[in-house]
Parts: sequence; structure tokens; C-alpha cells
Amino acid sequence: MYPADLKYTNDHEWLRSQNDGHAEVGITDYAQQQLGDVVFVELPEVGRAVAQGEAFGTIESVKAVSELFAPVAGEVTAVNTELQQHPEQMNANPHAAWIIKLRIANAAETDTLLSSERYTEMVGEKG
Repeated sequence: MYPADLKYTNDHEWLRSQNDGHAEVGITDYAQQQLGDVVFVELPEVGRAVAQGEAFGTIESVKAVSELFAPVAGEVTAVNTELQQHPEQMNANPHAAWIIKLRIANAAETDTLLSSERYTEMVGEKG
């Protein structure tokens, strides 16, 4: 259920590392299920530096507004502006709909993230 090529946080974000020191960040299927229909995603400025665990934006659904947290420290190199017009992409395919791209500041921080198996155990779902 949770792709093995992603790393996960306790806050229900995922990180997809690229070979060039960059990574995509999004929310998990579990997160979008808890939120319900996503209606708005607040995106950070390109060029913004974020610390691991720092809030970089918000996601709003019909049920709640939740902060989005950086899985690792880095610099925001791109934002998915398509989400401003089509926030429902977060519900349709949450493991493909990235929110931001980061230039990772410290690759060792990715080792602190959860594997697919550990994340699945944490949320109590069967794979």
C-alpha cells in the first residue's frame, strides 16, 4: 500500500529521493484519508530554507487544516503549482502528487525516516 521507494515521517509526509541530491515531498494515503476531500494547498516560496520537521505550508480539507512538515532539511527548489488549481490530486493519487521539491541539506537525515514497512505498522494497516 505504501511504496517501498519512499521514506515516511511520523507526521504522514513522504520523501522520494532523487539521484541528484534532490527529493520530492508529499502526503501519504493515510493522511489524505484522514483529511477527506482536499480543497486547498498552501505552498512555500521557492528558495526557502526549511529545517527537518519545520512546517512549510498547510493543506486544507473539508474537515480540517493541517500543517505540512519537511521530512528533511533543505532548500525548496520547486513547488507543484498545479495543486493550486487541482488540490483534489492529493486525494486521487497521494503518492504521486508531490507538493514541493527540496535540495537536501544533509543526506544522513533521510536515514531517520520510516521505511514503508515501519510506516504501515505505525498507522496500523495491512500491506
